[in-house]
Amino acid sequence: MMIADLHIHSRYSRATSKEMTIPKLTEYAKLKGISMLGTGDFTHPAWLRELENYLEPKDGYYEYNGIKFILSVEVNNIYTRRGRLRRLHNIIFAPDFKTVHLINNFLGRYGKLEADGRPTLSLDTYDMLKGLLDISNDIFMVPAHIWTPWFSLFGSNSGFDSIEECLDDLKDKVFALETGLSSDPAMNWRLSALDNYTLISNSDAHSPSRLGREANVFKKELNYYELMDVLKNKNREIFLYTIEFYPQEGKYHFDGHRKCGVRLTPREARFNNNICPVCSRSITIGVMHRVESLGDREEGYIPPDAIPFKNLIPLEEIIAEAMGVGRDTVGVKNEYRRLCNLFGNEFEILLNTPIQELKANTQERIAIGIERARRGDVIINPGYDGVFGKVKIFEEEKPTQSQLGLF
Repeated sequence: MMIADLHIHSRYSRATSKEMTIPKLTEYAKLKGISMLGTGDFTHPAWLRELENYLEPKDGYYEYNGIKFILSVEVNNIYTRRGRLRRLHNIIFAPDFKTVHLINNFLGRYGKLEADGRPTLSLDTYDMLKGLLDISNDIFMVPAHIWTPWFSLFGSNSGFDSIEECLDDLKDKVFALETGLSSDPAMNWRLSALDNYTLISNSDAHSPSRLGREANVFKKELNYYELMDVLKNKNREIFLYTIEFYPQEGKYHFDGHRKCGVRLTPREARFNNNICPVCSRSITIGVMHRVESLGDREEGYIPPDAIPFKNLIPLEEIIAEAMGVGRDTVGVKNEYRRLCNLFGNEFEILLNTPIQELKANTQERIAIGIERARRGDVIINPGYDGVFGKVKIFEEEKPTQSQLGLF
């Protein structure tokens, strides 16, 4: 089995940890049970030099200390199309360093690659994809976190209403879409227009401990070309399932206005004409609202060829809540590492280790938390307007009046 997290960032991206280095990423990948990582940020000159220094070429992939890497970067395309400003994040994958240098020469005409690990490009997504395919047919592009309001394909504030509107005659050259933290596959299944695309999930990690909060599980180890083929053909025999954040925990799941502390369901937002009931300004339209606006199916529909998914809660979060302390405390980190070393890795614990074995080797409350997380017995306050939602296992937080939507 291979667990892959294909969208991460280096320490050269804004708001990222200084620990986002190849050795530290490899250490945490092993703790978590991830065997393939996207490198992220290959357009940044300094990070590219580090990648070329650390990574050893293998048959269709690169490797460092037992972890596979494939070359990737997320870019920020900002451009005007049909009189509207568009802001889309896209992930680019390349087979080798030779191709990466050709990509960087092309993209460098449209932005300062050294300014950020996720560069901002004054380049239409359509024109970028066409240029990439002119370089090599072994390059592929995946629209990132496709529902995020501000920077995505279907974003309520800067995106499009369809893939055709964005990519025109190149729409069939894209074969995979990233669901993002604020949506899961079930939400995306409500749009029949997405049925032919393979849905992938990744962490978009800015620190090593956040690796694998979303990931992709394959039946066997793959190299770059095999991965590309599996995604292109939506191969359900090889692509077993995705690991998902609870989408309500994403920071744009519901509608709302962070400044006023107002969180609204799509129904409440529509009832209030998408206006904040406190300050009368426009609210940020969240992912669930956008899915309901564009979707043509009822909630609960499952396409015949859908790739399954499993919702998980990161082990450190379960330990922290069970202990009643913060996630980043020494006690949590020590217990996390002890359990990972004892049972193999985090995903082995979250997915497979018998609960009785866990009870025999850690605090019972931690084992109970893992058991409840497996069966989805959790309490969730959804995220909104840049505020992450909160998933609770043991106790319910009482929402404030503003969080209830003032209705």
